[in-house]
Amino acid sequence: MTPNPLVRLGELGQSPWYDYITRDLVTSGELARLITEDGLRGMTSNPSIFEKAVAGSRLYDADIRQPADRGRGAQEIFEALAVADVQAACDVFGPVYESTGGSDGLVSLEVSPTLANDTAASIHEAERLWRSLDRPNAMIKIPGTAAGLPAITHCIAAGISVNVTLLFSVERYAEVIEAFLNGLDRRLEAGLPLRPVNSVASFFVSRVDAKVDPLLDRLGDPNGLRGRIAIANACAAYRLFEWSIGTPRWDRLAKAGARPQRPLWASTSTKDPRYTDVHYVEALVAPRTVNTLPPETFTAYRDHGRPAVRIQEGVAAAPGQLKALADLGIDLAAITWELEVEGVAKFAASYASLLAGIEVKAGALVGR
Repeated sequence: MTPNPLVRLGELGQSPWYDYITRDLVTSGELARLITEDGLRGMTSNPSIFEKAVAGSRLYDADIRQPADRGRGAQEIFEALAVADVQAACDVFGPVYESTGGSDGLVSLEVSPTLANDTAASIHEAERLWRSLDRPNAMIKIPGTAAGLPAITHCIAAGISVNVTLLFSVERYAEVIEAFLNGLDRRLEAGLPLRPVNSVASFFVSRVDAKVDPLLDRLGDPNGLRGRIAIANACAAYRLFEWSIGTPRWDRLAKAGARPQRPLWASTSTKDPRYTDVHYVEALVAPRTVNTLPPETFTAYRDHGRPAVRIQEGVAAAPGQLKALADLGIDLAAITWELEVEGVAKFAASYASLLAGIEVKAGALVGR
């Protein structure tokens, strides 16, 4: 029998996670099957995913009607639905969490994207959601914006596991690493245990090429960079990660029980039909990383993935590719900043649409 490529990813040190959540995935037993047969090791969610799950089905109608009958608002109803789904998924992933010593089996829930530029409100919501979830294998997603950085430090110091989301630039990622380490330093100084705290840094991939490729096309792509810059950018981030866990500062924290903040490759579905549907997955197989895959990419990789650690080839090529891009006059820093702003706006729009959909449903269901 041919080995399952997804299981092989885990054997190579990369944890495949599922970028999707819906209630029937858990209740039908499908999530348990993905864990057992495909080596699934975790799960991420975001407002866009919940919007499709809640507004796009009748699975949640009863749970919307009951609180709506009691006068609850859309935001409160959504939070109750999301917390229940994440708790249920955490419970299914419990054996994975135990068998990996707490490194995997993690499920993420995001603070409201409307708070991405409000440090104090992000901290308040992260603490509240963490208490509501009440699961050791939960994670709170906080955008890696300038305002998110002190919130990340605060939450790590408080013992809250954090998935830092919406990372596009290596420069911002360097700030995220520092925020994470500062949080661990504070815990260590306070005499608190480091081992229970998990963190990943979600570096978005394919959206970079979606911005860069059209610019290359206009120039005739003289250096053959099309479809390569997003991977080069991620490889530069991985190189920074490797450096960060080779320092005396990290050695001191690791000896005290700290886990590394693993890079998580997000947005790894292929947007351009000229590339294979596993284009970004294959290039970024690397030890001590996570790849969160939407269902269609997960299925594609199971079917025809060719897992092998290729990250060092990309790390070696990245500096030349990024220099060649700059020599063409394409400003990657400006592009990644634009992507961060757009990413926050996109999730905020999905969140607003989700709440509006719940409000419409609640209005139709009240009194039935």
